[in-house]
Amino acid sequence: MSVSAGGLPETAASGDPSPPPGLVVVGHFDQTPGYGVNRPHGADSWLFTWTTGGTGRLRQGVAEVQAGPGDLVVLSPGVRHGYAVAPRARHWRFWWAHCQARPTWPAWLRPHAVDDGLYAVSPVPAVLHGRIEAAFCRMRADARWTGTGAPPAEAAPDDRVAAAHGTAARELALCSLEEVVLLATAGARGTVPPPGADPRVRRAAELIAADPGAPHTVRSLAGSVALSPSRFAHLFTEQLGQSPMRALREARLRHAARLLEGTDLSVERVSAASGFVSPFHFNRVFRERYGLPPGAYRAAHGDRWSEA
Repeated sequence: MSVSAGGLPETAASGDPSPPPGLVVVGHFDQTPGYGVNRPHGADSWLFTWTTGGTGRLRQGVAEVQAGPGDLVVLSPGVRHGYAVAPRARHWRFWWAHCQARPTWPAWLRPHAVDDGLYAVSPVPAVLHGRIEAAFCRMRADARWTGTGAPPAEAAPDDRVAAAHGTAARELALCSLEEVVLLATAGARGTVPPPGADPRVRRAAELIAADPGAPHTVRSLAGSVALSPSRFAHLFTEQLGQSPMRALREARLRHAARLLEGTDLSVERVSAASGFVSPFHFNRVFRERYGLPPGAYRAAHGDRWSEA
């Protein structure tokens, strides 16, 4: 989804102000060529976009992406940004939300960072698209809740934008957006089997992604998909480009990085929870992968993300 940075086309709303940071605003647009927003000074709040049709072009600082259906793109506060219908695209249909991110969200987004506070979560498996769309619909309806009676079942068909002013409405709306962020980032993580991959390879990759800290082995994974260990290892490596144990190690390292960023577990407990038997081995392979030992990685990333 990433493309080279460059200037956005002349926008239709240059310098368009963003909502104030304490407000939660959600909307659904279907825009035609010529639509765009440019904020030279950035925004005070985070911007989340989920594309459902056409193509959008989003820039944050010097980084830029094009977003198609099923892509979650997030812009952090305080950095100049702009977004528009992509060149040569017929339209851009997308959900968007302005708000302050909950403390856990930046850690989930960080593996999908492009640069300058721009996050592109892709590919999100198609099986999750309906659930994410429903969460945005619910977010827009909940933003209308007054705090008395039951929240509205859904927004009116022509209700494109809703702002959550009350505390209860804001928290309900943020719960739906949290579901979006969690589904998208969890679904897009790890090794994604290509279309048409053997369903047994796909199932094994899903088992690794679902619980990287489990004591998986080539034999146990092969048994779970009714293959011999040698046949399974051959199929997995052929279709995913890496061996099952290499894929497992990468999944465990990603899991460990998320725990270091988002929890106060000791390095030893992070190592064990991520499936590493030896803390010494964990320290060595983590440093090889991320360029820092686990403790230094947490000091560089954990506090900064928790304060976002």
